[in-house]
Amino acid sequence: MRCYSCSKLSFDILCKRCKSELFVPTISTRKVGTLDVISFFKYATLEPLLLTKHKPEGHRIYKALANMTMKPFMEEFAEHDDGDVYIVAIDEHVKSGYSHVALLSHAMKSRHVIPQYGALMARNRVNYSGRSLQFRLDNPRDFVYTGKKDVDVILVDDIVTTGITLQEAHKVLMQHGVNVLFALTLADVEES
Repeated sequence: MRCYSCSKLSFDILCKRCKSELFVPTISTRKVGTLDVISFFKYATLEPLLLTKHKPEGHRIYKALANMTMKPFMEEFAEHDDGDVYIVAIDEHVKSGYSHVALLSHAMKSRHVIPQYGALMARNRVNYSGRSLQFRLDNPRDFVYTGKKDVDVILVDDIVTTGITLQEAHKVLMQHGVNVLFALTLADVEES
């Protein structure tokens, strides 16, 4: 197979050189409302990879990105936290045969890190891609939460743009007695 980024022969969808030289995480944190959002990359760094999320190769790319970023992050987090923490991904709707945010959640799974698959689903499936802030405000996701109550969670999504979706999800979780520790995303669109 060939590396998706450089087209050199590789045993993986992204070769070792691209992983170590081109796609090195640069973790950043920003506040969205009262929620801390931790991102591994600036959107521009990953844009061609992130745009594959509803294509056949997207499954392998998102899985590789999750294993490069979210998995080691959660392994480190679990070493310093003595209780269970639950993962709640935003709207694990299956499209093109898989859910890209479910792949992110699954990579984070360990003994004390427990994904709650399909626990936070949107009733409104409007596409926000390329839309204005006003459009996003006028068309909320209308989330329904069916997961555990009175637990600590980490909220997960692939991209943070305006933060409206994360704020809405955070509000719904708090209404169910869920303590959101922070949110994790692969990429942040906001430039520093």
